[in-house]
Amino acid sequence: MKVPSQPSGSGAEPDGLEDRLRRFVTIWSRAIFPVTATSMTRAEFEQRLLPLARELRAALHDRSFDTGAAHRAGAALVGVHCTDPDALSRTLGVIDAYLVLYCGEEGASAGAAATGRSTASFTATVTGGTAMEELRARCARLQHAMAAGFAQALRERTRLEQEAIARSALNARSAAEVALHTTESRFRAVFDGAAIGIGIADLDGNILEINETLTRMFGGLEQHVRSRNVSEWAHPEDGPHVWKLYGELVRGERDHYRVEKPYYRGDGTVLWTNLTVSLLRDAEGVPQYQLALMEDTTERRLLNLRLRYEATHDALTGLPNRTLFFERLEKALASSDGGRFGLCYLDLDGFKAINDSLGHSTGDRLLVEVADRLQSCATAPGEMVARLGGDEFVALTTGRNTEREVVELANRILTALATPVRIDGRELTVRGSIGVVEGPAGERTPAEVLRSADITMYRAKSAGGNRFEFADAEADARAITRHGLTTALPAALERGEFFIEYQPLVHLGDGSVHGAEALVRWCHPQHGVLGPDRFIPLAENTGLIVPLGRWVLQEAVRQARFWQARHSDGGPLRINVNLSPTQLHHPRLVADTVDVLERSGLEPGALCLEVTESALIGADDDLLKPLRQLAEMGVDIALDDFGTGYSNLANLRRLPVSVLKLDRSFTQGMQQHPADPVDLKIVEGIVSLAHSLELAVTVEGVETGAQAQQLRELGCDTAQGWYYARPGAPDRIHSLLLADAV
Repeated sequence: MKVPSQPSGSGAEPDGLEDRLRRFVTIWSRAIFPVTATSMTRAEFEQRLLPLARELRAALHDRSFDTGAAHRAGAALVGVHCTDPDALSRTLGVIDAYLVLYCGEEGASAGAAATGRSTASFTATVTGGTAMEELRARCARLQHAMAAGFAQALRERTRLEQEAIARSALNARSAAEVALHTTESRFRAVFDGAAIGIGIADLDGNILEINETLTRMFGGLEQHVRSRNVSEWAHPEDGPHVWKLYGELVRGERDHYRVEKPYYRGDGTVLWTNLTVSLLRDAEGVPQYQLALMEDTTERRLLNLRLRYEATHDALTGLPNRTLFFERLEKALASSDGGRFGLCYLDLDGFKAINDSLGHSTGDRLLVEVADRLQSCATAPGEMVARLGGDEFVALTTGRNTEREVVELANRILTALATPVRIDGRELTVRGSIGVVEGPAGERTPAEVLRSADITMYRAKSAGGNRFEFADAEADARAITRHGLTTALPAALERGEFFIEYQPLVHLGDGSVHGAEALVRWCHPQHGVLGPDRFIPLAENTGLIVPLGRWVLQEAVRQARFWQARHSDGGPLRINVNLSPTQLHHPRLVADTVDVLERSGLEPGALCLEVTESALIGADDDLLKPLRQLAEMGVDIALDDFGTGYSNLANLRRLPVSVLKLDRSFTQGMQQHPADPVDLKIVEGIVSLAHSLELAVTVEGVETGAQAQQLRELGCDTAQGWYYARPGAPDRIHSLLLADAV
């Protein structure tokens, strides 16, 4: 169908949204007026199209996008007698070519007015980001809705015509005794001039008469149609109910039925119809003939098939998309014949880096190549590959022996990805992580299977990638618990579910309490008290560690100030608070710390911030700057878990630390008797180095008196561990009896 070209003129283009809209309506009317059976002039016809165009423009720009306007517009075309099949295709062509052009960005104000919204909010909706792609996508959906509205209205009009024809036929039969000639004339006029196909056959199926419309539907050869018996028109796609209904009708058990039925034309092509068959009886009610009314739905069916394909297949790769995959998976899991299934959930390793460095165009070409390779891996019966989105793909296999088949499928996928992909002269290495779920059908829902596969895939990725892992129920449960904790973290902080326990820092020289380390805990409503190892990594990943860390600092400093006020005769002299790597990079670290100290009235020298050694490996001056500022204020900086980060000992000179906290791994060998001499030498060397740099040494994990004695002899300054006290409530610190510590 050729769409009329854009109108041109010698003058300047008309200004104003209404002028642009009227130009669009002019193009539209030029396209469909020649194929419209109407007594209106073209100017009058354009006035009928103008409100429809306004609704389309409003729908194109409406924030809450709704295709109802397009559906109504399609129905309105039928209402003004635009029922020629070419009218719909021309209309869709005009909308596709000109709606966005004439009613695009400049139509935002008009769209806002039509929907009752402010122009600013409306424009923000349609002009941000990829606005033109969004408008094109909306335009496509409006076309689909208009086609649906057109088809529905045409079908309703046809139905009304069918009913009118049927009534006319019945009236003609009833009035035959009174005015046979008049009835025959009227019936003939309806029969010959109807827009739908009409045929009459006897009860044996012999075709007696057909109209011109039906002849054209079957290819234009009347003799070819008349020579056939109804029973010869069976088609492989006929449902079993079609011929059952036909048998009931010719036996007089029913008066009519309606089905969708395909027929073969003389040239072998398929004609799809909405078929209505009615039984004609004589005056005594005895069945005599069958009357068939046929509406040609071939074009509409092809359109629906195309729309169905687009809705169930990925536009980039051509693979089935998430929608179609879930349909297949749901069908496989609903099987009750003892079948099994196997699913491979694939995520490409490092794909984001390719997208970011080489561009999305290269990334798309890589995805197409990967899709082709995956399709070649799943060619056996019962196997399929789909793209869920981004760089995530799934492969499904069904049958009786999926335990072996899914492993073979996963290996084929990894082997297919092993060969580098060459794009624009570059060889790109493709790797993938696969989560495998296999089991009997009927035990899990599609959502549960896909969730398990997704969790397992990330487990394979965490193990280094380029491999597959089998789903494990316990691992899934742990992952689900982690996700639940992650989502509950923000609300937990607001509800005050976190609390702090304190573990004393003991001076090894005299056994006195030198300070206390603040250790945060989570009192979870379902899981009970959780240690920091259960939720601190989750808080790091979500960014909640910053507000959580600030709260811990506030509470710990407030508690230290309370101890000083209540127990000036020997309470904890210093409070130690842990800093996470994320907090180190936060721009308000120094300001927040100063604010907390000033509000509480605690001296900076009473606060020690602990930073893990691994967080400072390779730290540049920008990262060390806030720590130096805090150290210059008098805040102690402790290097926590020293000895686990493989850092260069020479770096200690440039770090603004005043305390080394030895990791418990160095002192575990001291729990046995005799103590491990290697551990003794290592600790002795570290203590000597630290003291030479004027750094104090704290040892973690002291659990026996022998350990405490040896560490005292090696020159360590302070220690903490279960030998002295476990972490506990703040009121236990001052009452701690340390007679055995000396």
